[in-house]
Amino acid sequence: MTADKGKIIEHKEKKMNETEGIRQLLRRILTSQRFAVLCSIDDRQPYSNLIAFAVSDDLKHLVFVTNRNTRKYRNIIGNKEVSLLVDNRTNQTTDVNTATAITILGSSVEMVDKNQRFISIYQAKHADLNSFVNEPENALIIVAVSEYIVADFNKVKRIVVKS
Repeated sequence: MTADKGKIIEHKEKKMNETEGIRQLLRRILTSQRFAVLCSIDDRQPYSNLIAFAVSDDLKHLVFVTNRNTRKYRNIIGNKEVSLLVDNRTNQTTDVNTATAITILGSSVEMVDKNQRFISIYQAKHADLNSFVNEPENALIIVAVSEYIVADFNKVKRIVVKS
């Protein structure tokens, strides 16, 4: 093997290790944090809400439940493209060096049949919201993740999610 091929292989392995490290960080933060800021948009302006969310094991989907009689619901039905922000800050000065913020870009859809797989994912994390999930006026929303943007104070990494 030539030196150049060795460097290419070494570079690919380093990239794979780095990507796996970011995936582990994503999994750790997304499973430990209960809430996210959901950003939706209508035809005039952005709108943000705090939501209780859960993530699928493969990190390809997020799930949350919302009442259909809300601006949030109307926005995501009118424009399926959303972003979410999840972070692990502690509101301490040390956050400058230790906090990570994850921006999640994706496309949302209401699961009309209330898919049991996604309900189970949500209920496993939010057992205290079981009655909320089953109320007929509430919708189960699935976000198909297209990209994660992971940022700390010094760097930003993008992870594109393949469907």
